[in-house]
Amino acid sequence: MFVGVLTRNKDSWCSKKILEAFEARNVKTLAFKLQEIVCNVGFEPQVLAGGIDIKNFDAILVRPLGPGSLDEILFRVDSLHRIARLGTTVINNPQAIENAANKYFTLSLLEDAGIKVPKTVVTENVTEAIRAFQKLGGEVVIKPIFGSKGLGITKTSDVEIAGRIFRLLHRNHLVLYLQEYVKHGGRDLRCFVIGDRVVASMYRISKGGWKTNVSQGGVPVPFKPDEEIEKIAVKAAKTIGCEIAGVDLMESKEGIMVHEVNSQPGFVGLQTSTGIDIAGEIVNYVIEKVKK
Repeated sequence: MFVGVLTRNKDSWCSKKILEAFEARNVKTLAFKLQEIVCNVGFEPQVLAGGIDIKNFDAILVRPLGPGSLDEILFRVDSLHRIARLGTTVINNPQAIENAANKYFTLSLLEDAGIKVPKTVVTENVTEAIRAFQKLGGEVVIKPIFGSKGLGITKTSDVEIAGRIFRLLHRNHLVLYLQEYVKHGGRDLRCFVIGDRVVASMYRISKGGWKTNVSQGGVPVPFKPDEEIEKIAVKAAKTIGCEIAGVDLMESKEGIMVHEVNSQPGFVGLQTSTGIDIAGEIVNYVIEKVKK
């Protein structure tokens, strides 16, 4: 078996743990960066990854693709689609990665599937965004439509400040994405889904602020989700098309809400706080998938 690990940082904690887990199971691997993918049209090999014909790989495990220009992001996703069409298993599949990358599209798919999500307005019109500010309760979270780790997110209850932010975003040709602020008691839930089950879960507790992301200083605290939460998390991952996902949920007055599905989740905080070998669980899933 030969598995490629597509990662922007071969030396990251998560990448190292995954590569070590493959090695412990005697699986040959090659870690390669996005810049090491070469696609050819009209002659073979049609795709090279790390200098190797993609057809030599049994599977490609996709880790975070990272930020990039529109050209770079489109090429990355297009190359993954090509790899999948050529018969190599890609985990997560390219369509799932696309679905999860766009926060609006993610929430729309979840809502269509009957999953509770925060009230959200997306527009390119500043006037409509200001009108939506009041509609959403006068306290909103403004987010980039693409992004992760809590970066670029602002919360405000001041309509004048919100208007300034909207105009600045509009001038920079960015979509206005605003969401009701759900009072979550300073914590949310991260469920790590692999296949049909939740393999590990944690509360992410904010340190004095309102952001709960571990990368923003949130404290990971392990917990055992009840059956309802597990079902919602697995359903959310499947709705987006993910075989591996970090599903973020909030406890609200209306019940459990899903506010994000990450198709390339990190797991430093989760693995270190729970003691669960998440890297090993990921690798076991990939091996079983290839064997089928």
